[in-house]
Amino acid sequence: MADIRHRVAISAPREDVYRAVSTPEGVSGWWTRTVEGESKLGGQLRFFFGSPEPAAVMTIEELTPHERVVWRCIEGPDEWLQTTQVFEMRPDGDQTVLMFTHAGWREPVEFMHHCSTRWGYFLLSLKAGLEGRGATPFPDDLKF
Repeated sequence: MADIRHRVAISAPREDVYRAVSTPEGVSGWWTRTVEGESKLGGQLRFFFGSPEPAAVMTIEELTPHERVVWRCIEGPDEWLQTTQVFEMRPDGDQTVLMFTHAGWREPVEFMHHCSTRWGYFLLSLKAGLEGRGATPFPDDLKF
């Protein structure tokens, strides 16, 4: 199995970072503007990227306030099915370090490399938004 990993230091409190990755309102501020669902253990989040059907549906597997959020993909691209997206937060001076892992890829196919680039881009969107510089969630993201 292969994983995507990113580390981002964000000049914002852990509480703000946690809210940004654990709630539909938070995620809509940096990844895609259209997110539906409930932020609760066992709840589902549906992510839309310009289509009437969700591009991905995640079950919330873990919500440890201000420390860790885990999603499991139950609908979406074949390569994503049953993978997990893990957001781990820890303080580092006046910053919050966000460790992101998209784990459980069956093999490191080209789509995984594309997703690694896109996750990096959107995590920097999260950072920019929380630091007051303006996030760029879909559809306002840079296309590449």
